[in-house]
Amino acid sequence: MPRATFGPGYEFLARKDLLTYEEIARVARASARLGVRKIRITGGEPLLRRDLPKLISMLSAIPGIEDLALTTNGVFLAAQARALKEAGLGRITVSLDSLDEDVFKKMNDTDVSVDVVLAGIDAAAAAGLSPVKVNAVVKRGINDHTVVDLARRFRGTGHVVRFIEYMDVGRSNGWRLEEVVPAREIAGKIAAVFPLESIDRAYRGEVALRWRYRDGAGEIGLVASVSQPFCGDCTRARLSPEGKIYTCLFASAGHDVRGLLRGGASDEHLAAALGGIWAGRSDRYSEIRSAATSGLPRIEMSYIGG
Repeated sequence: MPRATFGPGYEFLARKDLLTYEEIARVARASARLGVRKIRITGGEPLLRRDLPKLISMLSAIPGIEDLALTTNGVFLAAQARALKEAGLGRITVSLDSLDEDVFKKMNDTDVSVDVVLAGIDAAAAAGLSPVKVNAVVKRGINDHTVVDLARRFRGTGHVVRFIEYMDVGRSNGWRLEEVVPAREIAGKIAAVFPLESIDRAYRGEVALRWRYRDGAGEIGLVASVSQPFCGDCTRARLSPEGKIYTCLFASAGHDVRGLLRGGASDEHLAAALGGIWAGRSDRYSEIRSAATSGLPRIEMSYIGG
């Protein structure tokens, strides 16, 4: 979250405007009735939320939910990993754009050390949240020269680094197409040092292209949403902190469900509303990305997660 935008004077949402854990769980239960099997807690930074293991416990107890995951920047992970696992968390993804301290701090506008994030990854693995997925957004001229170092660091550990093309999410990151490093180029950089071979996706709708090391030392992922859009197989809806459903990462507006939750809607009414939102979606921003779409308003990544 860029400090220039989200500085000390920025007015965040009042707590009364945020969904309670009970309301989040109710949306999750209704979604499970419609066939949702996977839930991921994102952010912002979810480990900033008070008593987060309580929410994890509530979600893990929902019939039909088979996969409960969380994405974090890793800053508070070392202290919370075991509690999250004990509450029912199944998997974790940690954002780490570079092992180089200066590059990492420039990419994330932070004073946190890389060692703090690495300690969080180690703690997650020790708690049983392994293998860990490590997400690295790659931006030309900033951290593209460090991708091989990241690959080397996690080769043979069982953890999977997923290199993500720099995307035009929101309006605050100053995105330019020339700063995108295509997934094929990233794979080429790594393959020149550690030979790779492509393998099939684990399931339809998986966002990452999978490549494994020919020597058996594990695999990496490549999220190519700019150069190889996957809108046609998208299976993700996003619930924002104040109760809006977004059917695309690049959406400009969401669908209110907080009003239903606080207006007396039955579980059947809530499920029907969620089903109608999903059935009526026509999002394909990544496929139609052009000069015509570049000026459209878009929700910030820090608001609805990845």
